[in-house]
Amino acid sequence: MDTLTALFGNLVKARILRMFLFNETTPFLTKEVVERARSAGKLVKKELNILAKAEIIKKCKVSKDIQVEKNKKVIIKKVTGQGFILNAKFPYLNPVKSLLTVTSLHADETLAKRFTNSGKIKLLVAAGIFIQNWDSRVDLLIVGDDLNLSKIETVIKLIESDIGKEIAYSAFETQDFEYRYGIHDRLVRDVLDYAHVTLIDRLGIEIK
Repeated sequence: MDTLTALFGNLVKARILRMFLFNETTPFLTKEVVERARSAGKLVKKELNILAKAEIIKKCKVSKDIQVEKNKKVIIKKVTGQGFILNAKFPYLNPVKSLLTVTSLHADETLAKRFTNSGKIKLLVAAGIFIQNWDSRVDLLIVGDDLNLSKIETVIKLIESDIGKEIAYSAFETQDFEYRYGIHDRLVRDVLDYAHVTLIDRLGIEIK
């Protein structure tokens, strides 16, 4: 049994909690929660009701534009219905948020291995949500040769699915990055000049 299952009873509840805690002002339709939790609707609805009774989330009417596929085309459709939103007055939001981050996101070799087939990675830096720095501009900086952006995007989407929050990342070919690094590009400096964890460094950036 992993840590989240032991603490929260099941991974579905942990996924739902992450979804609301990392999207504090976003209301979600019940259908959206079911899709993101990747579990049976009956179980998800049960967990939503439990969290609502605990006043961690609260029921609300939701009206939003969502993307749907129709006749092999993606269209925008306005949907209105019952949903939930995080209860901003719940007194233990920050401790629970930190706990879920620590037990879910690991800035270590496990994260680095996710990108093994994404190209010849020369530099991989984790920041932002991976080290609980909520104000960071970038969560991941990826540099390498022959990067497969499609595979990188797939890995990112899997991480986002696990934690319930979008990951802000930047990916550069080595030559482009070295140019940006040399001219003190602001985005690059916003990562390297502030708190971060270097998982791969084959460019010697951290020892210069």
